[in-house]
Amino acid sequence: MTATDTDLAAKGRARIAWIRSRMPLLAQARAAFAATQPFAGHRIGMSLHLEPKTAVLLETLAAGGAEIIATGNFGSTQDDTVAALREAGMTVFGSRADTLEQHAGNIRAVLDGAPDILLDNGADLAAGIVERGTQASIIGGTEETTSGADRLRGELARTVSFPIVVINDSRLKAIGENRHAVGQSIVESFMRITNLMVPGRHVVVVGYGWCGRGIAQYFRSLGAQVGVVELDVMKAFEAALDGFRVASLTELAGWADVLITATGRERVVAGDVFDLLRDDVVLGNSGHFPWEIDVATLRADASSIDQVDDGIERIHRPNGRSVVLLAGGRMFNLAGREPKGNSLESMDLGFLLQALSLERIATDAGGLFPGAQPVPDDIERFIAARFVEAMGAAR
Repeated sequence: MTATDTDLAAKGRARIAWIRSRMPLLAQARAAFAATQPFAGHRIGMSLHLEPKTAVLLETLAAGGAEIIATGNFGSTQDDTVAALREAGMTVFGSRADTLEQHAGNIRAVLDGAPDILLDNGADLAAGIVERGTQASIIGGTEETTSGADRLRGELARTVSFPIVVINDSRLKAIGENRHAVGQSIVESFMRITNLMVPGRHVVVVGYGWCGRGIAQYFRSLGAQVGVVELDVMKAFEAALDGFRVASLTELAGWADVLITATGRERVVAGDVFDLLRDDVVLGNSGHFPWEIDVATLRADASSIDQVDDGIERIHRPNGRSVVLLAGGRMFNLAGREPKGNSLESMDLGFLLQALSLERIATDAGGLFPGAQPVPDDIERFIAARFVEAMGAAR
């Protein structure tokens, strides 16, 4: 290990220690797993954002006997966390500077390690298993995101023969992590990266799922005027009654000072929409995959590009207007400058959902059905009670 690696590992250890001290739900699970060893003899392959909160989850699984082989997601890996986990003896691939091609190689490396349980984000590992035709080697797994759940219920629906618990189907995660934590972290990341004022600014949120709801709510709470673009008429109805301006993207594109995608869908902001945007509009994506904004076309059509820093590029368009792109179109609360991600409390909740769902896979996979499915109800109710207790609201 080089001096740089040693320094990175020390920084990572310090950050992980602080975060571990603020995650009491995972602390309880870690103590229980140490006694029961539910993952003894199992190898967990992970593809999930690699940052200090994730490290506490991996420690919890390792305490239960799991062997860990892991990589992060494209653009959001934090190198100090990787160094600390490697120092602790875990097999971890990837770095923040990885290209998409290198990231794909990291996914292959995890699968080459022959895991029998998957901890997936975006269904990359599940898709890799299907491509290899090695489904029989997997007893089950979890999936973190809506984007991954869409793949599991779409292109992979007929080929995944093992149970996958979709954490994002959990109402607990929807409320605690997606709405409140993503909403908070997107707004504070916007302020940290751009140093722009929120009050009075026109913010358009594309997508009114749980994440979109939270982003709209938290921007409005700081004084922004918020518009919502939503194709699902029932969600659009809800957004209108929640007091937001609801209209099409073409109607709101020229009104927006800030436009944030939260859909999980490809090329939501693309084509003629770029020509409708006002000068110096800020574009950011909160979805898992970096495909909601058609960044390739935006860059290809540019008259020039100013790389302001690692979180901001100012793209000058032939029409004389400019677009400010955050984090290259990646999830900017985790891939932008000084990434913090979701709050510690919300990830304590979300990662306990992960830990207990993985425990169910390890100990009772036969009691679950093949393919994507929600978190078992008894796990949800148990965690809801523990979270309320942890917040002191039960007194």
